[in-house]
Amino acid sequence: MASRAARQLWTPRGSGEIIRFTQTGSVSRMSPPCHTSALLLVFVALAVAGAEQSEERSCDVVGDESSESQTERALLKKLEPLSHMRFNVTVEKGKTENYVYNFRVCREVNSTSHDFGGLVQTDRQNGKTTVIGRINETQVFNGTCIVSLLAGDWIMLIYKGGDSYGRHCSGEKRRAVIMISCKRGVTASSFSIISEEREKEQECFYLFEMDSSVACPAENSHLSVGSILLITFVSLIAVYIIGGFLYQRLIVGAKGMEQIPHFAFWQDLGNLVADGCDFVCRSKPQNAPAAYRGVGDDQLGEESEERDDHLLPM
Repeated sequence: MASRAARQLWTPRGSGEIIRFTQTGSVSRMSPPCHTSALLLVFVALAVAGAEQSEERSCDVVGDESSESQTERALLKKLEPLSHMRFNVTVEKGKTENYVYNFRVCREVNSTSHDFGGLVQTDRQNGKTTVIGRINETQVFNGTCIVSLLAGDWIMLIYKGGDSYGRHCSGEKRRAVIMISCKRGVTASSFSIISEEREKEQECFYLFEMDSSVACPAENSHLSVGSILLITFVSLIAVYIIGGFLYQRLIVGAKGMEQIPHFAFWQDLGNLVADGCDFVCRSKPQNAPAAYRGVGDDQLGEESEERDDHLLPM
């Protein structure tokens, strides 16, 4: 008890010094600035350590950072809403194989292990874990399926650099291929394993699929530019007619057809349009001669010199 008490710190009331009793009984004094600086250093060190632990690693595309394309960066940014979610699927094959596959999008499944494992297989019988693919060896690309039954957009996320196969695939490293298909209105669903291709000499892989709206392209506006212009034009005409009608009736006091705004102008315009249609659309020239002529005196023949005098009674 005495030695424990000897190590305690004591601060006299009203003073700015800290008195420390040593095991030898001597007394040492610590000035307030030194004590404050020491506490600040401790707090900063703890904050840095906590930040390093809390900061999760993200996908690193295969190759140098300078070789990453704008498309790959855009796709990885597009997948960010899924990074805080965890997915898993259980696969049972008889009594010998019973696995759970845990998957995260561009994040480590187990951040405390620091193994970059983005998709991990766990044997439910013995608890053994196998990294199928790592996020520090990522490939990503997108496309559109044109098959009628599978039509839609998709994003292909590939994790390479998993744990090595044993007797299969020439002992190469495992690889996970995750196909994210477009499904609007769904953040993420239907994570499942399709197959494991390991009966080859090389290029073996695990194939997974899931649905998500992040794989869908941006929706276009329902109204085209022509529709917007047409609606604007019709709206302006309606405002002109209604506003002009009210002005003519209430302010000018017009009645009947005179209530139409600029009635004289539109009337003259209608006449001009009618004249133009008559000029363009008529089927005969304007100065064409008439198809018939009237009978005049000059067309009558001269009267015969013969008279019917002989028919008169003598």
